[in-house]
Amino acid sequence: MVNVGLADGRDPRKTMLMNDPCCPVAVQDVSDAPSPTDPTVRCFRALSDPTRLRLLEFILAGERTAAECKDHVGISQPRISVHLSVLVECGYVFARREGRTLHYRIGDPRVRELIGLARLLAHDKVYPTGF
Repeated sequence: MVNVGLADGRDPRKTMLMNDPCCPVAVQDVSDAPSPTDPTVRCFRALSDPTRLRLLEFILAGERTAAECKDHVGISQPRISVHLSVLVECGYVFARREGRTLHYRIGDPRVRELIGLARLLAHDKVYPTGF
């Protein structure tokens, strides 16, 4: 393996994010990058699933039962339970039991902002404004 470094001897992998305009929080070193078990990574991974994103947007409109979520998304009860439990684990959704029925609602009002911002960023990527 060839050791390629910057002219001043620094490792380019350790400085690649420092001047990245898309990274508002400078990562000083690649070793500072989050691990796959980091809560932030897990929560962004939860949003990357299209089914969970549909569920979140459905629940944003108001409290929903697991059965309503299942009917809306059109997948089996066991699969919907897995998706909802991931959303609960990340704090995006809160679950409450009423008898044998689980009701789900948004767990943090910032979820609406997060989804809206993600939609805006995706829209801007598809339709760049060129600032």
